[in-house]
Amino acid sequence: MSLPVKRVVVAVGGNALIKDEGHQEVHDQLRSAQETAELIADFIQLGYEVVLTHGNGPQVGFILRRSELAFEAGELHFVPLKNCVADTQGAIGYQLQESLYNSLRRRKISRSVATVVTMVEVDPDDPSFSNPTKPIGVFYSKEKIEAIKDKHPDWQLVFQDGKGYRRVVPSPKPKRVIEADVISSMIDAGICVIASGGGGIPVITDAEGNLSGINAVIDKDLSSALLASELAADLLIILTAVDNVYLDFNQPTQRKLDLITVDQAEQHMAAGHFATGSMGPKVRAAMNFLRSGGTRAIITSAEQLVVAVQGRAGTHIVP
Repeated sequence: MSLPVKRVVVAVGGNALIKDEGHQEVHDQLRSAQETAELIADFIQLGYEVVLTHGNGPQVGFILRRSELAFEAGELHFVPLKNCVADTQGAIGYQLQESLYNSLRRRKISRSVATVVTMVEVDPDDPSFSNPTKPIGVFYSKEKIEAIKDKHPDWQLVFQDGKGYRRVVPSPKPKRVIEADVISSMIDAGICVIASGGGGIPVITDAEGNLSGINAVIDKDLSSALLASELAADLLIILTAVDNVYLDFNQPTQRKLDLITVDQAEQHMAAGHFATGSMGPKVRAAMNFLRSGGTRAIITSAEQLVVAVQGRAGTHIVP
């Protein structure tokens, strides 16, 4: 029996578009988007109002690398990070939008799909701005560092893993989804919305209320949880590469979690079970959503989406 929910935010993981290093080209990403759209359409067919969010990490890296190559060739300027996020919202949104439109049409479901270029407010005094730690883009050799610093004196570069120097940027916490009211109105009109791609375009607000973009990366799961709260969604679903959240992941004592409370999730996190670079932000996002009034969060794979919402798969986190 389906859970008694209606409005749902589904956060699509990065693996939904890029399966592996051998399938990264645009046509590969479109094929992956089509596969994901089929699973989302199966879910929509159950009668839910759906907002899709998505990651953009690899795609932003590709844009930055193209920009770097053009700069090195003396042809074009660098693209600011905030613009890269906006570019990927349009490009990835288009692929998901087209794919989902076709999937719904084949099911004879009369529902429009639209992508919203979404800004997310962050605090200019967020600690991450004074201590950026989020790596982006490619590794630079020692020989290229001086040229990069001359062109971009505001960039912070760190040496990583013996591979070279890499740019690190702030990853501030999301405070407010600027287009939340617009997205809500679109849902009310029966539109399936794709929004807040890549965590949203980071913006700050000045004393007069004006917005301006800032170069940073917002965690897409935390942003999805915030959007779900602002939309008063009944359910937040975070799709990832595995069917469940696990304790002692990839160890002989590995065991899956089917149903846990927020307090239990907090205890497991404090014990170091959820890695910062993988499951940690997803569990934290689920906890944020539930502590803001949400009734249930599910973490599972796209393939298990339908059976998970029916209560037969995935990790369910409740208040």
